[in-house]
Order: sequence, then structure tokens, then C-alpha cells
Amino acid sequence: MTTNTVTTSTTAGAVTVTDLKFEAAVIPVTDVDRSKAFYAGLGWRLDADFAFDNGFRVVQLTPPGSPASVQFGTGITTAEPGSAQGMYLVVSDIQAARDEIAAHGVEIREVFHPVEPGAQFVPGSDSGRVAGRAHEGASYGSFATFADPDGNTWLLQEVTTRLPGRIDTHTTSFASAHDLEQALVRAATAHGEHEARNGGKYDEQWPTWYAAYMVAEQSGDELPQ
Repeated sequence: MTTNTVTTSTTAGAVTVTDLKFEAAVIPVTDVDRSKAFYAGLGWRLDADFAFDNGFRVVQLTPPGSPASVQFGTGITTAEPGSAQGMYLVVSDIQAARDEIAAHGVEIREVFHPVEPGAQFVPGSDSGRVAGRAHEGASYGSFATFADPDGNTWLLQEVTTRLPGRIDTHTTSFASAHDLEQALVRAATAHGEHEARNGGKYDEQWPTWYAAYMVAEQSGDELPQ
């Protein structure tokens, strides 16, 4: 078994920090088979369904492109079914993600942006919410909400540009071909503005500019101009 560590320096000397990779969250449900069918119906990958003679059962599914999973079952939690609230699913295109979930027959609210702090966390209420994406498509600002059969709630949140320090700056990855496509579209749009600022001259180094833009967008660093 390999353990990944990161060594940082402090005034007291070097400190070794072991990687702790968040793997799964447990959600409380009433009917395991109903919940399994619901999440599988969203296109989530079924990773496990293990039942034991003593009645214990654990089911694990993973959303498309997600490094973390959800678990539910019997004998796995004492939490009240439906008490898991405001769980985040980060997407790069809020409207496309919302429409895809709706196409699976799931009731999901229209895209909105909050104008009052915390309004996105109030299930079934439009108070403090305005229909449509955030002004100028501001990253972190657009949401859509839905619930599973027990009332556990999920938030779709559109994130296109990360705040500084939110990800490993040495790693750039995309969860799907669609996410990569959208990143390329944003880079192409920004690059077009870059060329216009420079007299409209064709930029032969556009692949380098694209790469720098896409990495900076993910890491929260200053975007190239």
C-alpha cells in the first residue's frame, strides 16, 4: 500500500501531512431498493451492493465525473431519512446539468441565483432567489435543487473559475468530455478578446495561451490577458 504525503515547512520545521482523500458520504434513506433505483436512474455508477446475513447492507453509487461517492443501506446510519440537506454537485454548465436531470424524470427546480445569503439552502422556497444564472455567469453563483425520494436535498452549483487555493495547483483535470469542451469554449472566447486587444493579429502561440488560461481558471490564479 502506498501512502501519499506532502511536506510543508513551518517556523518549527518540516511537517508531513498525509493525504486524506474524501471517499464517500452516507445518506439516510427509508427504502434501499427505491433509493438505489433513483440514483442509478440518474446515471450514477453502481459500485457496490453488499448484503450480509445479519441484515446489514451497504450500497454505493458515484455521480458521473465525481471522485467521491454516496452510500446508504440498512444498519449503516441512525440519522433520520431525508435529513441530509444541501449536498453539492459541482457542474460547469448549470443549465445543461439541470436539463439532464429533468430528462431522467426527476423534479428539479429551475436555475436560480441567490440574492440573500443562504437562500440556496432553503428547500421549496423562492425567498431570496432570482430566476436565471448569476450576473455575467459568475462562478459559484448559479444553482438548481432537487431531492431524492426521502427528501435528501442536492444543490447543483456552477463553478467555472476556482477561488485561489481551492485545488492542487499541480493537477489539472476534467471530469468529462463536456467539461473539457466548456473549458475550451471559455478559453477560446477569452483568447479572441486577447487577439482583439492586440490588433486582431493571429496568435501562433494560441495552444500555449489556451493551456495557461485553462490551468489558471482551475487553480484560481490570475487569468492571462
